[in-house]
Amino acid sequence: MSKRLGLAISCMALGVALLGGVAVAQQMNIAIATGGTGGVYYPLGGGMANVLSKHVPGVQATARVTGGSVDNLKLIGSEQSEVALSMVDAALDALKGEGKFVGNKVEVRTLMVLYPNRKHVVTIEGTGIEKMADLKGKRVSTGSPGSATEVMAFRVIEAAGLDKDKDMKRERLGVAESVNALKDKKIDAFFWVGGLPTAAVTDLGATPGVKIKLVDTADLIGKMNAKYGQLYSSGVIPKGTYPGQDKDNKVAVVQNILVANAKMSDKTAYDIVKTFIEKQPELVAVHKEAKNIVLETQTKANSPITWHPGAVKYFTEKGVKM
Repeated sequence: MSKRLGLAISCMALGVALLGGVAVAQQMNIAIATGGTGGVYYPLGGGMANVLSKHVPGVQATARVTGGSVDNLKLIGSEQSEVALSMVDAALDALKGEGKFVGNKVEVRTLMVLYPNRKHVVTIEGTGIEKMADLKGKRVSTGSPGSATEVMAFRVIEAAGLDKDKDMKRERLGVAESVNALKDKKIDAFFWVGGLPTAAVTDLGATPGVKIKLVDTADLIGKMNAKYGQLYSSGVIPKGTYPGQDKDNKVAVVQNILVANAKMSDKTAYDIVKTFIEKQPELVAVHKEAKNIVLETQTKANSPITWHPGAVKYFTEKGVKM
């Protein structure tokens, strides 16, 4: 009797172990490539990771700090991250193997459109900078090397008739580092492309004795689109978005998208977009730019990057005309 009982217990233990092994095997880890800690990508990406882990059975998602869109797309290409936030212009370069992706094409796919990114050209009173032409001869940060901030900054500078290498002393700093450098008067201005508000820029505006100034760029959109395609539109950073900002800032805008590698399964892609649309209020609680994550913006006009079939399936079910 005791032998039979022992055998039964052993079989039960083996069954539990096997079931545990299946559970481990079914666990999916998803790394979300975001950006620097001073921008919007990182907190929003962290919120996305929490929402996926909470609502999709068998998924454990984490957010990783990166240099930004260019780094993120390379991580997608090397399959070191499953999901990434990116600007459309950088993603199109990756898909075509152009710009920073020459010889290194990425089979990137759109999962969904997130929110519009506004080009910030930030300075402070006392630098003598009022317009883009005034950047000539100044010390300027154009963004960190792995960022789409840098990609777009170069295009804005070019459209303004300036040479990024000859007409300014250029630094390559992230937004938080740029703010500190501007406070310390080590630079005169910096470029940043991000959502509203960006925490680091808010910090600059709130600094005692500092008067923030934002330079208009909307007038350069025509030249940018003529060379790079219809990727950019006009927008506004409304006055009061940042402490001390006393007038509207007319800016160039580019869409942010969520992307994955073409190898991602249709089911995984479907589950991701379904979760972010249906749990959108939880993302808005993390950052208000998530209010733009809606069905109405999920169009090919907002992202010319090939859409993942799993995403298309979900949006089609919801009546979106892709």
